[in-house]
Amino acid sequence: MKVFERSDESLIKQALNGKKSAWLSLVKRYEKPVYNFALRMVSNPDDALDLMQEIFVAVFRNLSSFRGDSPFKGWLFKIAHYRCVEFYRRRRPNISLDQTAEPEDEATYVCPESQLFADQQALVLQGAMQKLAFNQRVVVEMKFFQHFTFEQIAQQLGISSNTAKSRLYSALDKLKEHLDVNTEVSYD
Repeated sequence: MKVFERSDESLIKQALNGKKSAWLSLVKRYEKPVYNFALRMVSNPDDALDLMQEIFVAVFRNLSSFRGDSPFKGWLFKIAHYRCVEFYRRRRPNISLDQTAEPEDEATYVCPESQLFADQQALVLQGAMQKLAFNQRVVVEMKFFQHFTFEQIAQQLGISSNTAKSRLYSALDKLKEHLDVNTEVSYD
């Protein structure tokens, strides 16, 4: 955290008092993680953008109900999770691996070969994640991409910590199977 960066709580208070720049600062702070979360959940950039907008609209409308019992990021991603669930209930997409999008890379540009390799790995991982059950995919996303603890995941999803762990380990086993199959190379 930067020394002079305003806390989420102070931005929320200012936004609730009508300061537009405070709300825009919150959106700017979380737009990329929320977009990437949505993209990994739905694998379509246009749908991810739509979801991101829905998420921030829902957050804005419910900002006054944020109690501060837990970090804002957790509350935000709980809303993001519910919006993704609603998306699947509405559309039940049947997306092929050819339609998967490359997630935005938050790292700095290194070189074309490294970028190509990273992009290929990201596509393979994204394709493997799409083969997981939605409840497993969400746990993997929250644990590895959003860096939530098992307790935070359990709280946000309304499940026990043990269930969160079980879903994660089951998902990792399935990912390992899929990734092992995809990484076998034939030298014939």
